[in-house]
This record gives sequence, structure tokens and C-alpha cells, in this order.
Amino acid sequence: MQTKILKLNDMNDAVKAIQAGQLIAFPTETVYGLGADALNEDAVKAVYAAKGRPSDNPLIVHVSSESELIPFVKEISADAQKLMDTFWPGPLTLIFKLKDENSLPKAVTGGLETAAFRMPDKEVTRDLIKQSGRVLVGPSANSSGKPSPTQASHVLDDLFGKIYGVIDDGPCRVGVESTVIDVSAVTALPTILRPGVITKEQIETEIGPVLIDKHLIDQQEVPKSPGMKYKHYSPDTPVIMIDTLSEKVWLDCVEKLSQHNKAIGILAHGDLVNKLYSSADVATFKLSVDEKSVSEAAKNLFAGLRYLDRLKPNLDVILAEVYPEVDEGTAYMNRLNKAAGGKVYSTKEIENL
Repeated sequence: MQTKILKLNDMNDAVKAIQAGQLIAFPTETVYGLGADALNEDAVKAVYAAKGRPSDNPLIVHVSSESELIPFVKEISADAQKLMDTFWPGPLTLIFKLKDENSLPKAVTGGLETAAFRMPDKEVTRDLIKQSGRVLVGPSANSSGKPSPTQASHVLDDLFGKIYGVIDDGPCRVGVESTVIDVSAVTALPTILRPGVITKEQIETEIGPVLIDKHLIDQQEVPKSPGMKYKHYSPDTPVIMIDTLSEKVWLDCVEKLSQHNKAIGILAHGDLVNKLYSSADVATFKLSVDEKSVSEAAKNLFAGLRYLDRLKPNLDVILAEVYPEVDEGTAYMNRLNKAAGGKVYSTKEIENL
């Protein structure tokens, strides 16, 4: 299959492909999603196959209007309605209780009685949903476990020849996946299952206290949200986090790796990169202008991981900057922690490379 690169004026082609059960990667404000008719079980299964995604990992259903929830959702609580009124369209996914077990294919829900829904803040994608007359599943349009795609070229790197086409609308504005909140238990506090750029503080301003799901999912448990169970966001090149801005620590790490003849990539803010670049022959990617630009760093994280990973096999390790886990830094660190497998700089981590 020759994957097509579709422009905004190719919408009719994309619409017909979706209606025919084909896979179309579409842009959103967060990352590029891999779209298929959510009610076409064969098309949904093709999404799993193209990504190499475990079949018990539920998918988010993308809608173009709140009215498209009605055939599927059992109840919309006052809290859920307030969140939709405030944050939709936008990077917030809500998990609802379904009307019945047949509301959506089990391939979408992972066999759960709930499903996740989102209205993306991207007009071209909402138009695709409207014109096709289909609600769309839309996991990240990448190979499962790899850094999410924030440009059409990233989609092609992973899925060329596996999908019908990708709608190219340039880089994504946000760059990390949506916040996911479970509002399915109407008598219990809503629970954030995945952090994103819509923060706990912003949500609580609208609806009062919410919980954060902190426990690590056991491999035998069924995840309620994408990103909870399986390895995510990981490049082929090992990633090590450095949890300090101390130039001495960074230089010490670079020196130790150089002594082990390791080729190094650095993923950090611009000021730090500029100071470190002359200290060794390293590849670099600037996440942001300075250490305070957390939203810029979050936007560029996946692109940086992919850029440095493309240097493989000429690169042995990526050293990545840690940001404070507040506001958008929570989403950044959630993704970076998973990309690094929790590995933080130490002599032992270097010796294990």
C-alpha cells in the first residue's frame, strides 16, 4: 500500500476512505491520531494491527459535537457537562459509562463497560467526523510504544504502507496527549487517569476536588485509559533522565559516558544545550528557550526523542532534562518517565548501557 499524503483540500478522499473502512491519520492539537470508523469492528482491528497495539488497550472515540455522545453514553453528570462546556473542543478526554455492552465494539472498549470520548480542537478533524458521518477511534498514529507523532512525517516514519493516508496540517500545537478523566462513577469523585496540559488545578476550578490515579497498573489488570499499562513513548535509543540543572552534574555524566566510548544525545533547554555542546562531541535537541518554558518543552518532547533516535545506530544514549512536576510539567514528566523507563542518571545506569 502506498500511503497518501493528503492536504486540507483532499477531504473528500479522506471521507470516502473512512466510510470504506480504511485508516486515515488525522491532525489534532495534541498529537496525530490514527482514525477509523469506531462502529466498524474490522476497521478498529486494523488500527490495532497497524500499530502493533495490544488488543486490551482501549481506544478514545473522537466526536465533532456533544450530540454524538447520545447513542453511546448512559448518563452525563453535572461535572462532566461542566467540563465539556469549559474544555471542549480541546485536549480533555472523558470516560463515561456506556448505555449497554453493545454500544461500541469490544475492540474499542477493551471489554469494559465504559468508553473514552474527546472532541479535538482541530477543525479539519471535526469536519472529517461530520462529513463521514462516523465517530472515529483515534489512538496516536505511531507504532505502539514509540514516541507519539506530532508531525505528519512522524506518522509516515512508523506507518507508511500500513494505512491509507495521513492528513498533513503541520506540527501539533500542544504536542502531548490529552488529559484523561474518569467521570463514569457519578456518585464518586472524578479521577484523572492520564495527565495532560489541562491540569488538575484547572479541572478543580470548574468542578471541585478530583482524584489522581497514582498506582502502577499490574500487568493482569485491565486499563481504563490509553497509556496506563503498556510501555509507551520509548525510542530505540536508551533514555536517561538528569534531575538537576547543575552544569557540573551534566558535564560529569557526559564525561563518564565519553570514557565508555558512548555516543551521546542531549535533550534539554537551549541555555543548557549551548553550554554543554562545546564540552563534547554530542548530538543535541533544544526543548525550549530556557528551563521555565515548560509548555514549549512538552510540545517538543516527542519531536526531540524522534529526532535523536533517528541518529541510531550512531547514538548510544539520550540524556533528557527533568522539569518540575507542576502544571504542564506533570504531563511532560509522565511521558519522559515512561520513555526513560524510570531511569535516572547514576554510575550504575551508565555501566548498564
